Amino acid sequence: MQNIEITSVNNELVKQVVKLQQKKYRDEEKRFLLEGFKPIEEAFLAKINIEKVFVLKEKASKYDFLSEKLVLTTEAILKKISTTDSPPEAVAIAKQKIFTLDDIKSAKKVILLENIKDLGNLGTILRTAKAFSQDAVILFGDTVDLYNPKCVRSAVGNLWKIPVVQIKDLSVLKSVFKDYERVATLPKSKDILPLKDFKAKSPYLIMFGSEAAGLSQDLIDFSTQKVTIEMADDVESLNLSISVGVILYQILK
Repeated sequence: MQNIEITSVNNELVKQVVKLQQKKYRDEEKRFLLEGFKPIEEAFLAKINIEKVFVLKEKASKYDFLSEKLVLTTEAILKKISTTDSPPEAVAIAKQKIFTLDDIKSAKKVILLENIKDLGNLGTILRTAKAFSQDAVILFGDTVDLYNPKCVRSAVGNLWKIPVVQIKDLSVLKSVFKDYERVATLPKSKDILPLKDFKAKSPYLIMFGSEAAGLSQDLIDFSTQKVTIEMADDVESLNLSISVGVILYQILK
């Protein structure tokens, strides 16, 4: 079968793809963008439903595994539909994979992120959570869009390897995790257990707050244990994704 070829930036399909740069349209259509070979390949291997792949004609042979989905196109069109400064060789449209609470019923090692605002941090944390064998990630409160292209890129193909579930309601969170050890990660304080002395008990929920505000009082009150990363006296805090990595590594030890 011959592939479609599109060379006009005003093509109707191109306009539809550009809309997916906005959260509103991603939410409405439950679709998102994949930019570059590695994310597209990883999504394919994870059995994500990839609908179309816009690709430079001279690079099309690299994408033979999606041959029937290819749309041959130009650098100008890739520049228009991509969100990166330098357009990649290919941009794909794919269906979002939506996880629910049913998908994490047997999860024993869970991390929670509250009100996360940094897309790069979220993607990096998802990658870290998978690397350190966590079972699930909860996005609680007002968290950035999981399917924002920057988050997709930062997760480096790990977006679908671990269930990510959104919970908005505190009462739902309390009901689901009432029998878990619930660990609040907090700034250093005399009254908080140093990470080196902490031993995680499964099942656990380890809770991380936003970059600026930290954990809400509601989640601190919900916790059964409070932990801090011991560090130099003249340093107040670490980058959120670094903190997650340090704590998960220590737990694995």
